[in-house]
Amino acid sequence: MASKVATRGEAWYHQPIAWLGILVFLSLLAGCVVTVIIATRYTDHPQHGNARTLLGVPLPATSGSAARP
Repeated sequence: MASKVATRGEAWYHQPIAWLGILVFLSLLAGCVVTVIIATRYTDHPQHGNARTLLGVPLPATSGSAARP
């Protein structure tokens, strides 16, 4: 069986596109972590007063078929 041994220029760590891919992936991962940290540090306060909500979204004053013309 003949096995191909990578020569000096063919190793994965000598390929600039591999390093670029690693760099982009790590940058995206760091950005996600920073976004999660910022989101947990600063909470949103409701701005809609005493209005009824559904999953945090304010409901209109009229709903259902009564609102149709």
